[in-house]
Parts: sequence; structure tokens; C-alpha cells
Amino acid sequence: MSSSFSSYLCPTRIHMGIGSTRIIGELLAARAIKRTFVVVDPVLRHAPVFSALTRQLDQAGLSWTAFSDIEPDPGSDAVSTADAQCQRIDAELVIAIGGGSSIDVAKAAAILATNRGRIHDYEGIEKFAKPPLPLIAIPTTAGTGSEVSGSCVITDSQSGRKMSIRHARLNPASEAILDPTVLASLPAHVSIHAGIDAFVHAFESFISRQANLITDAINLQAIELISGNIRRFVADRTDLEAGLRMLVGSCLAGMTFGQTGLGNVHCIARFIGARYHLSHGLSNALCLTHVARFNAPAAQERYAKVARAMGYGAQPMSDKQAPELAIKAIEQLCSDLQIPSRLRDAGIDVESLPSIAQDCFKADYSRWNPRQTSESDFLRILQEGW
Repeated sequence: MSSSFSSYLCPTRIHMGIGSTRIIGELLAARAIKRTFVVVDPVLRHAPVFSALTRQLDQAGLSWTAFSDIEPDPGSDAVSTADAQCQRIDAELVIAIGGGSSIDVAKAAAILATNRGRIHDYEGIEKFAKPPLPLIAIPTTAGTGSEVSGSCVITDSQSGRKMSIRHARLNPASEAILDPTVLASLPAHVSIHAGIDAFVHAFESFISRQANLITDAINLQAIELISGNIRRFVADRTDLEAGLRMLVGSCLAGMTFGQTGLGNVHCIARFIGARYHLSHGLSNALCLTHVARFNAPAAQERYAKVARAMGYGAQPMSDKQAPELAIKAIEQLCSDLQIPSRLRDAGIDVESLPSIAQDCFKADYSRWNPRQTSESDFLRILQEGW
């Protein structure tokens, strides 16, 4: 944990519970909203959750338009199109329904609605000053925590470079609705990858150099909720109790990682995902156990707490036992979810490992990762994981 001064902020009001999407009309009425821009994952355009939402909008007499031209790792061209539609109806509020990609496009459109320009203009930290349009986010995957995070990631459609637009106070959604009924149609593999992404957010945030007492408490609860419910949830996405716990765990992790930073799992996943067009969640899952083992010597006390949060090690543990139990718990979790254990199982070429290691080292995640990591360290992690 960092010994310097630290702070914590979460400006999002969170509504949670079975059927909580029914309060959309009430939330809009409280704001006296008349014109709404809806960003929806294309898979959900004909799903019950979207029909139920638009029915509420119609019953309230609201004018609305929907945008669903969204792909994984959404591009700046999609944001420009969304912005044009949002401007055309002079929207007063944005609603996002979907996973991280849909919520990120909604955030970007909300920023441009009030700040104008191109989304490229706001890459970096606190590059915009005007509050975006209010955003109500309804996450339909229990993974990214985008509804409460202070960032959105948009890919430059021309160069392919990912741009992070960050503002801890202005970029989170104004309100988030965590309703497990919207998860029922989630494919099993998506629920696995999203759930592991959420787990890694909590785990890496907890062992970060920038962790503090508040983020510690939140992350341990997130680790407990996610690791204790992801197996049930993957087995049955209509298990509403498990689904709600997964949504809350993901949301909790989303509240912290933007403020503590993440570590080597996300660092490596960033580059293998981009190079091999793998989903973000799968990229994280492939790296998780190998990085966890590398980082263990630098965070033994924290690994002991992780082990306990995951249901291991109720009795006092030695310095050697603590990380081994945490690693065992993580490996068992990945095994139970049938996550590939080797990088080559996902089509990663051994010849690319030195180049990936070089990219990882240049990215400088050692600002947050608990163990200093050289380029040769990254290469060793990759080779051991291959």
C-alpha cells in the first residue's frame, strides 16, 4: 500500500436488485427529461431488456433514438456516428445498455455532446472540463465495471491505437442499474471472460502499489463475491442471486481500479489482445496464474488476505504458505472455468513473445504492479506461460 496521501471517489448513484430496470421511467421523470439517446449492444436490440426499456420511454412520452453500430473495442468512427445521432435529437440524457463497449461509446457520445470536437481531443487524464450529458448505465455483463469507472477506451479507427479518456469525477455514469435479470441470455463463454476480467480488476487493484484502506475493503469484498459466485453464475445465468452478486462484485472492482491502477496481468493482456484479436477477458485469463506467481514474493501479506477472501486458509499461514494458497485458489478457479492454461492454446506464437515483452516493459505498469518488472522478466513470464 502506498504511504503517500491518497483519496477515493465514486460519483455514481447505484440502484441494484432483481427487476431494478423498472425504475428507468422514475429516474427520467425526476430529471424532467424529454429527449433521450440510447446506446445498445447490437445483440440486445431485439432482446426483452431493450423492449422493456423503450416501452417505459414511450409510456413516459419521451422522444428517443437508439444507436447499436458497436463492435468489441469500439472505434472512433462509431463514436462520431453516435455523436451525430445524439446531436440530431438534441439529447438531454444518454442511456447505455450492454457491456463495456456499449457503455464506453455512450460515455464518449456524452462527452462530445457538451464539449464538442473529436474524441481524440480528450485522450489522457482530465482533458475535458464541461460535464458530459447525464448517463444511466445498465451493464449486461458482470465484468468491466465501466458503469462506475472514470475511463472509457476508444480505438482510433485509422491507426488502431487504443485511446484512454479518463476523468474520475466526470466520466463515470451518473446512475447505474444492476439488474441480474438482464444477464439471463449471456453466453457461457462471455460470462467466464467477463467474470475473470472483474476478478482481475479486484485482485490487481488490491495488490497495487497505490492501494489504500478504502480500496482494500472494497476489493476484498469484490474478490469474495466474484470468486464465490462465478461458478454458479456460469453454470446458470438465470440464477438471479449469483448474477446480482457478480454484478455487484464487478461494480465494486470498477470503483477502485481506476484509482489504484492495475498490474502486469492487464499489461500483458493489453498487448496480446490487440495483436491476436482476443477478447479482453480471455487475454486477462490467459495471463492471470502466471503473473500471480511472479508477483507473489512482493505481496505475501496481501496474498494471504486474497486466499482467505477466496475461501482458502482460514488458519494462520506462514509467509511461504500464504502466496501458495492464493495461487492455488486462482489456479483452481481458472481450471473450474476451463480457461486455457497456456498462451499457445489461444494461438499465440512463441516468436512474438520478445516483441510483446518489449511493449509491456515500455508501458511502465511497474508504477502500480507490486513487483518491479524488467523486459527480461516479462519475457520469462511469457515463456513460462507459453
